Amino acid sequence: MSSLNQVQIIGNLGKDPEMRSMPSGDQIANFSVACSERWKDKASGEQKERTEWINIVMFGALAGIAGNYLKKGSKVFLQGALRTRKWTDKEGVDRYNTEVVVDSFNGKMVMLSGKENENSSRQKTERTSASAKQERDDFEDLDIPFN
Repeated sequence: MSSLNQVQIIGNLGKDPEMRSMPSGDQIANFSVACSERWKDKASGEQKERTEWINIVMFGALAGIAGNYLKKGSKVFLQGALRTRKWTDKEGVDRYNTEVVVDSFNGKMVMLSGKENENSSRQKTERTSASAKQERDDFEDLDIPFN
């Protein structure tokens, strides 16, 4: 039986995605997502909160979409795989970095933010509708090759 390495996260971006390009032209987006949980302490009755910051690395088409549409504070659902990279710092000490890798093959991203994305989508739709109307207005019946 094979194993499964799948991570699903819902959280908010801590900062705008940092964008880079590979020599092949593929895009890479790096950002962190805050996942918070809240509970009521049984002993004191006060509200408690704990936040985990998760490093995300996104490749390919999803990275381009993230760079264009995600901003600090955006709520997002991500599905990817957990990876740990080993690297050596300037002093020669081995360091490890664990991150969630989201790529176009196995990854998934759903933008969950409300108004900001709605306004952006609405403006895009309005621009598309206006350009389609202009194309219809510019079109003449003489342009049809058959009658």
